[in-house]
Amino acid sequence: MKLLFWKDKTMRLNKYLSDAGVCSRREADRLTEAGEITVNGKRAETGIQVESGDVVVVKGKTVVPEEKKVYLAFNKPRGIVCTAEKREKNNVIDYLSYPVRIYPVGRLDKDSEGLLLMTNDGAIVNGIMRARNRHEKEYQVEVNKEITPEFLKKMASGVPILDTVTRPCRIRKTGERSFTIILTQGLNRQIRRMCEALGYRVTKLKRVRIMNVHLKDLKTGEYRPLTEKELAELKKQIGEEKR
Repeated sequence: MKLLFWKDKTMRLNKYLSDAGVCSRREADRLTEAGEITVNGKRAETGIQVESGDVVVVKGKTVVPEEKKVYLAFNKPRGIVCTAEKREKNNVIDYLSYPVRIYPVGRLDKDSEGLLLMTNDGAIVNGIMRARNRHEKEYQVEVNKEITPEFLKKMASGVPILDTVTRPCRIRKTGERSFTIILTQGLNRQIRRMCEALGYRVTKLKRVRIMNVHLKDLKTGEYRPLTEKELAELKKQIGEEKR
């Protein structure tokens, strides 16, 4: 696998080897000076730049760096489809045009907006997607008519949809026609179907939280890397540190 570069097309040899987990930058410089490293068959020089596709050999062994892991929080706009299928005109991959191959964690339907996690780390995807883990996802929802106490009670206790009954959830009225809801499952178009089953139609749906990751003030269409604290807590919640 080739090393993936970020903003720059080239990288200093010592950083390349450090990022690849071969040795420290200082050790890389020492090995370079000792003539233990070649790049594309030629003896490397201290400070040399390498680029994607270069063959780097250290002490007779070719360096094969691992793909750098990417973890993004993305505020998906309405109209964008959560798929890597290129034949889909408005797919999220083309919309982001990120320099590294990443894919969405779960789905957020085309007519909805808000927080979507994007990554190339399969362990994170599998951990979040396991239904038995009951990870929380929080949404802000607007509907087409006034919300009643009966509606809130039925939504919270479980609604029959898709040949099952939804898990009990937390729901709070925030306005005459708006509420926040926290789910621990991810049935297809779940909130919309729940509302429809009770005679309501969703007019706006926005996801604002996935587990410990919050949308906060991230603007529509923009993305940001997860913080170290967010990522550590996310991994802790899915139990990845134990695997």
